[in-house]
Amino acid sequence: MFGTSKVLKMPRHEIPDKKMAYQKVNADQRASGHSQYLDNDDLQATALDLEWDMEKELEEPGFDQFQLDTAENQNLGHSETADLNLDSIQPATSPKGRFQRLQEESDYVAHYGRSAPKSNRCHILKILCTATILFIFGILIGYYAHTNCPSDATTSGTIDPQLYQEILKTIQAEDIKKSFRNLVELYKNEDDMEISKRIKTHWTSLGLEDVQLANYSVLLNLPGPSPSTVTVSSSGQCFHPDGQPCSEEARKDSSQDPLYSYAAYSAKGTLEAEVIDVSYGTADDLKMIKKVKNITNQIALLKLGKLPLLYKISLLEKAGFGGVLLYIDPCDLPKTANINYDNFMVTLNPGGDPSTPGYPSVDGSFRQSQSNLTSLLVQPISASLVAKLISSPTTRSKSNICSPLELPNNEIRIVSMQIQTVTKFKTVTNVIGYLKGMASPDRYIIVGSHHYSGYSYNGQEWASSTAIITAFIRALMLRVKKGWRPDRTIVFCSWGGTTWGNIGSYEWGEDFKKVLQKDVVAYISLHSPIRGNSSLHPVASPSLQQLVVEKNKFNCTRRAQCPETNVSSVQIQGDADYFINHLGVPTVQFAYEDIKALEGPSFLSEAVFPKDATKIEEMDPFFNLHETISKLSGEVILQIANEPVLPFNALDIALEVQNSLKETSCTTLMRRQASFPYSWRLGNTASHLHQMRLSKKPCQMC
Repeated sequence: MFGTSKVLKMPRHEIPDKKMAYQKVNADQRASGHSQYLDNDDLQATALDLEWDMEKELEEPGFDQFQLDTAENQNLGHSETADLNLDSIQPATSPKGRFQRLQEESDYVAHYGRSAPKSNRCHILKILCTATILFIFGILIGYYAHTNCPSDATTSGTIDPQLYQEILKTIQAEDIKKSFRNLVELYKNEDDMEISKRIKTHWTSLGLEDVQLANYSVLLNLPGPSPSTVTVSSSGQCFHPDGQPCSEEARKDSSQDPLYSYAAYSAKGTLEAEVIDVSYGTADDLKMIKKVKNITNQIALLKLGKLPLLYKISLLEKAGFGGVLLYIDPCDLPKTANINYDNFMVTLNPGGDPSTPGYPSVDGSFRQSQSNLTSLLVQPISASLVAKLISSPTTRSKSNICSPLELPNNEIRIVSMQIQTVTKFKTVTNVIGYLKGMASPDRYIIVGSHHYSGYSYNGQEWASSTAIITAFIRALMLRVKKGWRPDRTIVFCSWGGTTWGNIGSYEWGEDFKKVLQKDVVAYISLHSPIRGNSSLHPVASPSLQQLVVEKNKFNCTRRAQCPETNVSSVQIQGDADYFINHLGVPTVQFAYEDIKALEGPSFLSEAVFPKDATKIEEMDPFFNLHETISKLSGEVILQIANEPVLPFNALDIALEVQNSLKETSCTTLMRRQASFPYSWRLGNTASHLHQMRLSKKPCQMC
């Protein structure tokens, strides 16, 4: 699909040493600027007659006196021009062929100067008259071609809301529910490759064209043979990450396997040290702790949230800590969420295969040996285990006020943490399907979901993502079978390896980076669409904010308030990361959340909890939320794929830049003042582009 074109170079020929050298020019290599409409018999005949006259004139006796000193001096002073012309030299084979005289030496006129023959003057006059006629003819062609361009271009699906609704109305909640349950049953007995093959077969049966499997051999960090443990040194009590005692009986009785509670790509080993509460691990938190305690090679008790996890891990590593116990404070979650005993997983991988950073993991790629991405021993633990470590029985008082978990400053807790993980090379598979566009097939809208990976956490939220994208493919292909096609190509992707750091999407993106960076116009994310059931939470890049706000207002339900659209792309989780932060592709994502979860600290979604099918069906028993996400995302996809002018709002980008420059501290104000003129110039240009987009006249933009 994403091929590269080859450049063919014409062979070079040497120029024979004669009285005068000529160059035959192919008929298809005419002078630049001539229109293709000029290739008629009359004009060709006129040009050939002029060339034949020139040949006869050059054969006059008067020209026999002209001689060249040497073939080497012929191109003196014009070697660059001659080299460029030599690429297309061919021997003359017909007196009716078109010729072009090579450049003569610079002192030719002074050496052989004489007045031109009268017949040569007539010849020049003929050329001038012919050139004038051709010039006027070209202007007339350009004028009529421009006026014949329709002011309101109509294509297969241009600005046709009725067509969009006809396509989307075939998406039914019952079909999504059936697909979801089939996927849940499928994952229990299949590995990553087999699930990918099943998805490919299903998409192909729906009529999707050119469905491919993209396989990459990548380095994965998997759970070890036994769960990680945390042991309190003073009492000798040993706990699994979920707070249960370290016994085989307790592990069997637990509803979740503690084996999968780990931080992927953490250092492994054993560390015994004092536990130091660093709260959320911000730079200010660490400054305060350094003043009162020695933190070298100690264990940090860290809350997830407020800042990206990888940033906080880098701060702790730089400060000198040796290990991290990571948890989520129950006070940061809605009251209805009870995860005190739940295991969770995080990844310390910023994205892609750690053994091939920045380039794809294809055959022949150089592999770096990296079993861990940090020197810290990092272990996620449940809130119940934190409560046992700090001797705090409960976090909520009788008045239902939540008290954050904190380790008292005057108490010392020494624990021993043991982490066992295994690093192996495994195959991660992506499923890629294409629906080729009619008007602009080399412009792509990517729709991304993810599927289960056989070596990962036993969660089932991936089934929602795959069921939604499959429902939209089914509805779209029903219309395609009737003869309709989108203007731009739609690429459907089911990514593998998402749990370990969006590995599948990163590797595919790195594999086709040059084409994607140039030709992808938008990315629609379907990552984890059902996280709650009370509020529709759309996220969009600035250029697509206005489009998403329109869809959000139109589809807001009465039972829940609709928050303002979050335009911060850093909040978009999952496989959209590479397309946003490395390719700069505008991105949209619709998801259902709990309102209380939105009011809490950000970046809590970095924790991956095992969400089984029963919990998902409890949140959306009739799959109406799944249907809404599929239709909302589908309408945005259709609008981007069909409008002649992309529905991007450059004005929102300019306003975002200007607002960020205004909201600054006094220390950086002087530094940013130099950017103010450029930001206002950007605003004026964006305003002009916005007016052109509203005019809907693509012919004037060509």
